[in-house]
Amino acid sequence: MATPATLHRALGAVIGSAVGDALGAPFEFGPEGAFSARFPEPGRGGEMCGGGGWDPGEATDDTQMAVLVAESLLECGGLDLPDVFRRFQRWAAAEPKDIGLQTEAVLGSGDPWDRAAALHFESSQRGAGNGALMRAAPAAVHFAPLGREATMDAARRIAALTHGDRAAWEGTALFHELVRVALAGDDPLAAVDAALDAVHPEHRRRYATALAPDWHPDLATEFNGAVWPCLASAVWALRTTSSFEDALRAAVDLGGDTDTVAAVTGGLAGAVHGVAAVPQRWTDALHVPLPGFGGRVLRAADLDALTRRLCR
Repeated sequence: MATPATLHRALGAVIGSAVGDALGAPFEFGPEGAFSARFPEPGRGGEMCGGGGWDPGEATDDTQMAVLVAESLLECGGLDLPDVFRRFQRWAAAEPKDIGLQTEAVLGSGDPWDRAAALHFESSQRGAGNGALMRAAPAAVHFAPLGREATMDAARRIAALTHGDRAAWEGTALFHELVRVALAGDDPLAAVDAALDAVHPEHRRRYATALAPDWHPDLATEFNGAVWPCLASAVWALRTTSSFEDALRAAVDLGGDTDTVAAVTGGLAGAVHGVAAVPQRWTDALHVPLPGFGGRVLRAADLDALTRRLCR
């Protein structure tokens, strides 16, 4: 059973990630600075504005897939990879509003759960998107008590269900480890170097460059829909701000893949600052549809209950 302080941070990670997703969704693929141009004064309200096909406060595929992972962990009593894959397939078949091209191709391929992503990567050589990283907050919370090796291993295995490029596995594993450190009450930014030691050698240098203290999103060599700049942008947002709200504003203002960058930022910042730092005006509007699962729609209270079960 998690301590009250750890639970406070775990709730921040899961709910914070969902809030970031919904906050960033209307600004996806937009220009830099669009969020602050529309909402120049922090704390004034209205930021869960909807748009771009999203209702105000509506979470995207990022959080929908995260919930599916969480519910599988709970209902199966642990990590059951075939079950997670089947849930993903059921969700994808229900035609959600948004689904990554790579994820859609893997889930709709008809290939077995343990080969689909690898086969897709072999044929396309595309598998380093942020679609595994985006859904990682609940699993990071669940596996944190087991320590660095176990949580990073679980992250890689879940990521590999849809992403064949090991870069996506390692980025998700790094996120798991940084959340684990934050949940313990320690500084995840101070733990970056130690976490990098556990990254596969072929990918360590690239992540070390992107997660360095002097890195800035302007230095990214890929669109932030790729796993490296997405994680790095979230770490940068955490490093250069002092509150949950400011971190989320910085993340969305980067433009590009705003829902996922903000979801990853929200997971990290929520784990650091705790759920009390997440503005209630954002959680009040939050809702997570689950296509393919009986028309269910989760609210912040449901994510709260789900997280408490993950922490038992």
